[in-house]
Parts: sequence; C-alpha cells; structure tokens
Amino acid sequence: MAATERDARTTTALLTAALALPGVLAVPASAQSVPETGVIALRYLDYRDWQPGAERMRVKTPSLFVLKPLSDTTVVEGSLVYDSISGASPLNHDTLSGASGIGITEYRTAGDVKVTRYFGRYAIGVGGAVSSERDYLSRAGSVDLRWFSEDRNRTLAFGVGGASDRINSVNGVATDRARQTLDFLVGVTQVLSAEDIVQSNVTYSTGHGYYSDPYKLLDTRPDERRVLAWLSRFNHHFARWDSTVKLSYRFLHDSFGDDAHTVDVAWVQPLPRGFVVTPSLRYTTQDKADFYFDPPFPRGFTRGGLYTADTRLSAFGAVTAGLKISLDLAQGWTVDLAAHVYRQESSWRLGGGGSPGLEPFSARWIELGIAKAI
Repeated sequence: MAATERDARTTTALLTAALALPGVLAVPASAQSVPETGVIALRYLDYRDWQPGAERMRVKTPSLFVLKPLSDTTVVEGSLVYDSISGASPLNHDTLSGASGIGITEYRTAGDVKVTRYFGRYAIGVGGAVSSERDYLSRAGSVDLRWFSEDRNRTLAFGVGGASDRINSVNGVATDRARQTLDFLVGVTQVLSAEDIVQSNVTYSTGHGYYSDPYKLLDTRPDERRVLAWLSRFNHHFARWDSTVKLSYRFLHDSFGDDAHTVDVAWVQPLPRGFVVTPSLRYTTQDKADFYFDPPFPRGFTRGGLYTADTRLSAFGAVTAGLKISLDLAQGWTVDLAAHVYRQESSWRLGGGGSPGLEPFSARWIELGIAKAI
C-alpha cells in the first residue's frame, strides 16, 4: 500500500472516525422514508500532525455533498472530495522522508454516488465510489437493503460491497500491484422509548492482494486480511435540558493482530438563537500487529519473513477531544465549526504494555461547513 494512501486513510480515520469498511457505503438506518427536502453542503478541513521536533502530515480538504429527492420514492446523494497532502510519514523507517528527505506531496480526488429506492417497508440502495492518487486507484461498489417494522421503531440493515485497488508506487517498489476486498454489514436500529434509541452493526471484511507499504524499508505484510468490527451506539434525550448524550463502543478484530477498542461520548446541547454545542471525547486502545517489531530498526527482521516497523501498527492508546458549534440560520441555511485534538502514546494502552521506544504522536483538525436545504 502506498505510503501516501495509507497516511490519507489514517488521516481520514482520525478526522471522521469512519466505522464502515471500504466498499460498504454508510447505511443510514434512521432514514425510513424519502426526505421531504434535499441538501447541498460545502466543507473545508485543515489537518496537521506532528511528533516531538518534527512536523509531519498536512492535509487540506474541500468537499461537496448533495442529497436530492427525485420523486416520492427515489433519492440520490453524492460527494466530491479533493485532498492536498504534504509532509512526511512518522519518524523511523520511511524511504521517502526518513532516508532521502524527499518527503511527501500528494493530491487525492475522490467521489461517490448512491441511489436509494423506497418500497413501503423496505428500501434498496446502490452506490459506487472512486478514489485516485498519483500512485493509487480504488474503485468500489455497494448494495444495501433496509427493512422497517410496521410501527417504524425498528430498522434492519444488510449491506454488501466490494473494492478493487491498484498500487503503483513512485519509487518503483510496487508496480501495478492489486488488492481486492469484499465487505458485509448486518445491523439493527431500535427505538426503545421517546428518549432512547440504540443501534448495533457488525461488519466483516475479507481481502487479498498487496498490503505492504512500498515506501517503508523492509516492509512485508500478509497478502490476506480479515477484519471483524462490532459497533454499538446509544442515544438518550434529556427533556429537562433539551439535550442528548451519545455513547458508542467499537471493537475491531484484525487478522494482522492489531485489535482495537474505541469508546465515544458526546453531549449535544441546543442553546438560544439557534446555536448547538457538542463537546466530545474518544478513547482508543490498540494491540500491535503480529509482525510489528519495536525499535531499534531493523530488530526482528528475517529475510523472507513478515516484518513491519510502521508505528501505526504498534500498541498504543489515544485520546481525542472535540468541540463542534453549529448555528441554524433563516431560509434553511446551517453553518458549523468543529475542532479536534488527538494524542497517541504507547503508555496509554489499556492495561499498559504499549510498544516501547516510540515518540508520542499528536494531531489537530479544524472543519468549517455550510449547508442549505434545497
């Protein structure tokens, strides 16, 4: 996998806490009928991360999202994203930034579209997506089915998707290398009361092909990967304060060995004059991959064996704190501003025992959005 693509995906995971696997588009189980109005939204994201004494990645991302009902049974939605990526990979073992000093400059263009048709108590969605970089091309497609109970208090979701990736690293290590992935999703959303709603999804991904990072020295990874993820969310509304607490837990089992647990909590508080304030906090703990070896590089390397010194596959704990402020304006306009800070340290792994010898990793990202009902 290209270092730029891996950094971009790591960044995206940090920025959006993406819980769906590649190829399976999000299944909005709460949407049980065609929206009465559409929406057009513009967003701009500025991201950067760093380690002690070293600036790393900087990402600037404008994006466009459009959702439009075509009739009383059909809705279409889609998005366009452009990433401008610059900087360097994490300290240690990078043949571009760590050895040659060249660093990374990359641009990514991505888009997706989805059409959903409603049939009374069920809906079918079909989607496709493309992501292109200088050294990486991915194409994906998905189909999902949602079934609604007669009282509309329960939604069952089923999804299947596939992605086909092609890697051509600029250093010539990976030339026309391929990777294919199949993804499956099963989920349920249940309204428990006027104040409570719960959702639980299970996703399974199986893939084969090229998973190594051609920009990291000696990096050799398995040519198969399986990922099982379980996500559960619970929302409770406090009528007394007109506020909502949002809780979530995700467990991810990776055949590479880097299993992870993530806990999220957010508080949604409406204020006078159309303002809404949402503080949030997230904690993640991760085990190291079976073939990850701690510094000094290249400890543990054997010719012909599996090996990585990529710190993103190390054992660590991480905390993300965020604050979002949104404002509803006249004539269907909405604006919002969000800021998040992220800190990752080996010693923060649950139970201790994180990977030794690694520098702390920090990041921050700021998002500005504006949307209009159409």
